[in-house]
Amino acid sequence: MNRKGLVSISFRGIPAEKVATSAKDAGLSWIEWGSDVHAPYNDSAKLTKLAEFCKETGIGICSYGSYFRLGSDSNSLLPDYISAAKLLGTDIIRIWCGQKGFANYSADERATMIDAANEAASIAADENVTLCLECHNNTYTDCPEGAVEMMTAVNSKHFAMYWQPNQFRTVDENLTYADEIAKYTKIIHVFQWKGADRFPLSDGIEEWRDYLRRFDGSQKLLLEFMPDDRPESLPTEARSLDMIIGKENTK
Repeated sequence: MNRKGLVSISFRGIPAEKVATSAKDAGLSWIEWGSDVHAPYNDSAKLTKLAEFCKETGIGICSYGSYFRLGSDSNSLLPDYISAAKLLGTDIIRIWCGQKGFANYSADERATMIDAANEAASIAADENVTLCLECHNNTYTDCPEGAVEMMTAVNSKHFAMYWQPNQFRTVDENLTYADEIAKYTKIIHVFQWKGADRFPLSDGIEEWRDYLRRFDGSQKLLLEFMPDDRPESLPTEARSLDMIIGKENTK
């Protein structure tokens, strides 16, 4: 199974059709469309056209990268994002969790966030979709403690995680996070950053092989951002991902 793909926000300035054909030409099989530029949740005509183009191009849509913020945005908006995802033909929707790091939440705020998460998971279950939290800086899931607390408190197959390395933390810290949430993870965002600097994925072959050993091999692996923001670099990054997967094994 080819589980390699691309996050469309890697190329926000490029038309969606060019993003899709570039991904296909690079040997990728999947795209996660972002709701901010290429796939706005409130434009059904654009979403339908995009889904049709991807089908004609022969590239799958594995997920919808929304910018819905759990605990900040009203859960009443979720059905609109879910409808958008269904128009694209996917049942996985990425959402963000709050607007500050886990350590900055009080006990009362944590309880409120978990209530919102349980309500969101119930909506997702009714619609038979899965909401996935991104382990992003300055969100509730910026550390394994926050992510595990959220996953265990909600405990729903319709509420899951993404994983990506944190460029401001050590490899060992990232491995610990991966170990803690591997069983909850649906999709992995792949890039090679150190702090504010971006590097070719080829610089992190062994590092990424070690990361992927923490997972069971079912997750889609989506390239996110090129080291130079150029679509011309996508085939090279895709080949590096091939090299990583070629020696992948489960822990």
